[in-house]
Amino acid sequence: MPAMTASTLRDLEHPSAFVDRHIGPNDAEIAHMLGVVGHDSLDAMTDAIVPGGIASRAPLALPGAMTEVDALAKIRGVAKKNTVLRSVIGQGYYGTHTPNVILRNILENPAWYTAYTPYQAEISQGRMEALINFQTMVTDLTGMDIANASLLDEATAAAEAMTLAKRSAKSKSNVFFVADDVHPQTLDVLRTRADGLGIELLIGPAGDAKDADTYGVLLQYPNTFGRIDDHAAVAEAVHARGGVVAVATDLLALTLIQAPGRWGADIVVGNSQRFGVPFGFGGPHAGFMACRDAYKRSMPGRLIGVSVDAAGNQAYRLTLQTREQHIRREKATSNICTAQVLLAVMASMYAVYHGPDGLTRIARRTHRFASILAAALGKAGVTVGDAFFDTLHITGVDADALHAKARDAGFNLRAIDASSVGISLDETTTRDEVLALAKLFGTDVDIEALDAATADALPTALARDTQFMTHPVFNTHHSEHELLRYMRTLADRDLAMDRTMIPLGSCTMKLNATAEMIPVTWPEFANIHPLAPADQTAGYTELIDGLETMLVEITGYDAVSFQPNSGAQGEFAGLLAIRAYQQAQGQGHRDICLIPESAHGTNPASAQMVGMTVVVTRCDKDGNVDIDDIRAKAEKYSDRLAALMITYPSTHGVFEEDVVAICDIVHQHGGQVYTDGANMNALVGVAKPGKWGSDVSHLNLHKTFCIPHGGGGPGVGPCAVKSHLAPYLPRALGGDGAVGMVSAATFGSASILPISWMYIAMMGADGLRRATQVALLNANYVAKRLAPHYPTLYTGRNDLVAHECILDLRPIKDATGISAEDVAKRLIDFGFHAPTLSFPVSGTLMVEPTESESLHELDRFIDAMIQIRGEIQAIEDGRLDREDNPLKHAPHTAMQVTASEWTHAYPRELAAFPLATLRHTKYWPPVARVDNVHGDKNVFCSCIPVGSAEDAPEAFSEPDVV
Repeated sequence: MPAMTASTLRDLEHPSAFVDRHIGPNDAEIAHMLGVVGHDSLDAMTDAIVPGGIASRAPLALPGAMTEVDALAKIRGVAKKNTVLRSVIGQGYYGTHTPNVILRNILENPAWYTAYTPYQAEISQGRMEALINFQTMVTDLTGMDIANASLLDEATAAAEAMTLAKRSAKSKSNVFFVADDVHPQTLDVLRTRADGLGIELLIGPAGDAKDADTYGVLLQYPNTFGRIDDHAAVAEAVHARGGVVAVATDLLALTLIQAPGRWGADIVVGNSQRFGVPFGFGGPHAGFMACRDAYKRSMPGRLIGVSVDAAGNQAYRLTLQTREQHIRREKATSNICTAQVLLAVMASMYAVYHGPDGLTRIARRTHRFASILAAALGKAGVTVGDAFFDTLHITGVDADALHAKARDAGFNLRAIDASSVGISLDETTTRDEVLALAKLFGTDVDIEALDAATADALPTALARDTQFMTHPVFNTHHSEHELLRYMRTLADRDLAMDRTMIPLGSCTMKLNATAEMIPVTWPEFANIHPLAPADQTAGYTELIDGLETMLVEITGYDAVSFQPNSGAQGEFAGLLAIRAYQQAQGQGHRDICLIPESAHGTNPASAQMVGMTVVVTRCDKDGNVDIDDIRAKAEKYSDRLAALMITYPSTHGVFEEDVVAICDIVHQHGGQVYTDGANMNALVGVAKPGKWGSDVSHLNLHKTFCIPHGGGGPGVGPCAVKSHLAPYLPRALGGDGAVGMVSAATFGSASILPISWMYIAMMGADGLRRATQVALLNANYVAKRLAPHYPTLYTGRNDLVAHECILDLRPIKDATGISAEDVAKRLIDFGFHAPTLSFPVSGTLMVEPTESESLHELDRFIDAMIQIRGEIQAIEDGRLDREDNPLKHAPHTAMQVTASEWTHAYPRELAAFPLATLRHTKYWPPVARVDNVHGDKNVFCSCIPVGSAEDAPEAFSEPDVV
């Protein structure tokens, strides 16, 4: 043992310990990997990769790294500056109890929150079952035929309904009628969306829709003031004119009142927040959309369907994917590229836990309290609206005095106007709260007496008369033990980052550290209503302002809006800012948006949503943006050029040399430069887009800044801009900015912003730069190690890639018939999620290892890929059959390899254990390869009936051929 030497206290204190835990390789491993890549240091390698014209030489002006303990203590102090009162504000957000079994085993469980979007069906069966439960819950309660796997929030879902109605209506009108009693935030988002698409909004009392010449209407049921109206006559009149009826509703209310589908709704939207998801100062929450079957091919968002696998067993998959923006690009009907999967899973499990009887009981209890309170206020001479579920509209009062009195008593009431307030009760309401609320109006309540003497306030004619959620899944798991086991069963069917590396190019699946996640569920963050008074949200203000300061320094921009609750919404907000700025400069005629052919599919979809015309520019043979083509098209459309949208580093995974010159060209012709922030993980601490000429970017906090993907959401896509665009960021609800809201809450999904705050605080300036450098190193290490086996399609300066590499499998397919998809499925047998498949180039795999993966995990992935290449070589050499080989039949289930009969020409051992290390730890996929064509031809998107083998998906509906 070496002799002990004296150490100073400074030596022993190690504030960068978190940096070492976030970054996978240690110093010795980094040195080894640098040797493979061919550089002596991280700085030397960075200089070889990043063009000198954009490289940031000065260190980030951010504090040094904090320990986890210190960072948690600091953010705890920030959280305590929020004041948590009992909010009965309503307006689309309601108090709810998150069952602890769901809190611990879904929201706080990395098996659920670190999963990726379920594009690879075979390793996503668990979360897809949870999502199909969500879809079934929504269709049952709304009375519609089909529902998607969630949208971002109620307001954006309503905006999507407006455009879906436009695509689906027989009416030729360009006018969309919006009832004046929809939630205010919904109306604001509708105005924003309609403006870019040239849709005219007509706003008025719901009854006026009967006589209006419109292609569609949006009704709120119950309305924002709580009233439940019969809209059947309106729906009939709208249908008679060839129009479409969209309805925003409340799922809990629908357990007691008639489903909108029963009285004429064609599209139904809303928010599932009150099914177990906290306020969170506005999000994240899972919005929903349900519609008639005829609209399913135009419906936005993801849709989980049922197909069969190679063994003929039922299996879930994302269905009708050709609807999505990454396929249809500027012809897409929506720029939606995400869902709120984690929150939809929570809501679905809430429904599974309570079941239809439990939900109905919660609804009846909520309504009884509201009825009792209304009766008490009536006896006190207060005017209260009738025909309600949970919300009281109280008029003829001194609102200011009531608000002050309520806050002293610990309540936030809804502010409506000077003489009226709102009170919305919910499942968390207690008897004592009803007494306290009544006392605000000068009356004492005998709850038992009023309960006995007070009738329900629900309209009798609209009482629900249909069953819902009759499937066994909603009627089985009501004990905690049963629900716990059900959730564990589903988690075991998936591959998430708690099991393995997810090497997805473009999606940056990195460590979501536990310390970053802890503050999310603190009451001071979770239990704040998005419309709580400003003097109660000082902690959120400090958090958001602090995070904005951090991101401004990291990006080189001047201002940030956190309202966009997805990357695509951030794109939309950035383009809105460009358009509004140019209009203010008298340049509103500018409408051309240049977009390279390699761009993310959301880019052209977002551009068309703001009314821009997309002009595609070419890439050269090396995958770089063709600067000559940009120059030519900028000159051609000089008078109309609005913007260029580029991704940097490029979607092809390289740092392009000419980005500064490209920005100059666009500016010379009066345009603005939008830089997609999807690849920011290659830039933090290394280069700043706001300093090289870019005007605006969205930032994926669910990629670069450690908010987890949650199985396909939540995300946060803040919009960062230079100062001249700052006045044109989305306004707050009730604000007077030039650009309207893009999501339902002023600060979007605010409750998950602590994750990114914690990440930046614990990494510090030096740690952030080192993370970027190691992300670059890991990608180049993978590319170099795999180079003898798979060529990298594109490289940048000095034959290096950026943070990701594209492996070209097209020559392999030409030689052997083995496709990139075959390799992706074979990786499942090795326990890996596949890299990004066939994007941005068909027939390729795009790999992004991130900085969080250790050398051991990188080598494990590399070993798997080399073994797979060996199997491909065996096909080339004739040692394996071209059709009957482990790649064509991958993945292999435990049932297949343990069956009494084995019919393949290759051994079971090769199928199950292609590497010896897999004998110790083996992930068994729950299904064999899923049949995509079958799923699209036989669309079935709700819980599978329990029955015999005859209940195969194709028997559920008539074949629906694309």
